[in-house]
Amino acid sequence: MNYTIHQLRIFIKVYEYQSITKAAEALYLTQPAVSIQLKKLQEEFEIPLIEVIGRKLYITSFGEEVYILANKILSIVEQIEVSKDSYKGVITGTIKIAAASTGKYVMPYFLTGFTKKYPQVRLSIDVTNKTKVVESLQENTVDFALISVIPPTLSLECLPLIKNEWHLVAATDYPNLGTRMMAKKLNQHVLIFREEGSATRAAMKNFLVKNQITVNRSMELVSNEAVKQAVRAGLGLSIMPVIGIRSELELQKMRIVPMKGLPIVTNWNLCHSSGKQLSPAATALLDYIKEHKTAISERYFK
Repeated sequence: MNYTIHQLRIFIKVYEYQSITKAAEALYLTQPAVSIQLKKLQEEFEIPLIEVIGRKLYITSFGEEVYILANKILSIVEQIEVSKDSYKGVITGTIKIAAASTGKYVMPYFLTGFTKKYPQVRLSIDVTNKTKVVESLQENTVDFALISVIPPTLSLECLPLIKNEWHLVAATDYPNLGTRMMAKKLNQHVLIFREEGSATRAAMKNFLVKNQITVNRSMELVSNEAVKQAVRAGLGLSIMPVIGIRSELELQKMRIVPMKGLPIVTNWNLCHSSGKQLSPAATALLDYIKEHKTAISERYFK
């Protein structure tokens, strides 16, 4: 057996992206470099790891098993590195964080000072929708998750960071809107939603149901950024987290439309599974945020 840790890392990314091209982008490698290492790994086994049918890549059953074992191997390698560094008095390792998509406007501000204090610690942040963030907690594939709505089905320990407010928003020059708006008039407008599984979509849908609003015309987009651009272009109205549109509000490209029952207010929380054994690096991050969260909130989110 002559396969390398590097080859296993490449195979894991190919598995996760189901694409050599996307895996290469994620690893900051060229596509030929990934293909060569994947071929060398395959040469170590008589059973295929992947199949390409009609230009689409598929992972074989054997490849599924290798993926699981490769993750275990790399986890052990990581522990060896962390153990070595701990003997040297240095905090190292990788911290994996899953963040709901709007969390990208929040989490970086809580990480900047930490990365300067602990330059040897690597951060891996996956920005996705709420459903996938919850799945990552259930499967224990991350150290922390940044979420605004805590799922009641999971046993979690959460550290509140800042408030998360959802408002009805429109383009500044959107026609026929007064200074305030009644909820029942929402059915006269195109309403712009996030995709299924998004906390923003759930908050918007819950508000509409609570106020017995029938949606006559709607549009669905797959990111808060896409929703923001659609609202800014005047395509319709949406209920959005204000944290993601601060620049547009300051530049007067979008505006908040006051409405009874809004804003919807939750907290952004940094959560981990109860009973999870946090690594020294993850513990250091939690301690750092606990110590500095008030100052960070006052400086960047007041």
